[in-house]
Amino acid sequence: MPAESLDLRDIHLPDPVSWWPPAIGWWFVLLGLILFVMAGLWAWRRWKNNRNSAKRLALTELDRLKHQYQQQNDPARLMEGLSTLLRRAAISVYPREQCAGLTGTAWLQFLDTIMQDTRFTNGPGSVLIAAPYAKEQKLNADELISLCKDWIEALP
Repeated sequence: MPAESLDLRDIHLPDPVSWWPPAIGWWFVLLGLILFVMAGLWAWRRWKNNRNSAKRLALTELDRLKHQYQQQNDPARLMEGLSTLLRRAAISVYPREQCAGLTGTAWLQFLDTIMQDTRFTNGPGSVLIAAPYAKEQKLNADELISLCKDWIEALP
């Protein structure tokens, strides 16, 4: 059969692939990206809220110590609790190397630098140094608790 008699057509190419709608794999990639962004936002909000949780926990502990002192009227226990609370709050906010090893006057000066006054070294907070070694503690508990509350609220 001669080639001229065959009814052949030229090679027919398919239509180009459309960019829309995307394939199912792209929808999964988009869904994964959205979930990743949502998880990141959730983690960021949680981290931001936990940043201030040290203050909240310290203020809650301070209220507990105040209530305990009002019930038992034990100045030695109050002083021990306040000293521990201030130390824990400082370590949770500042680098451990900056405040963990401080004792005596250096510790009170560190507390004063946060408050930007001298109520710990020259005021009611000075009893925190001598209280563990004194037989009788003469202290104004309300003023000291108020000072500790001001210090915790002044934390960055």
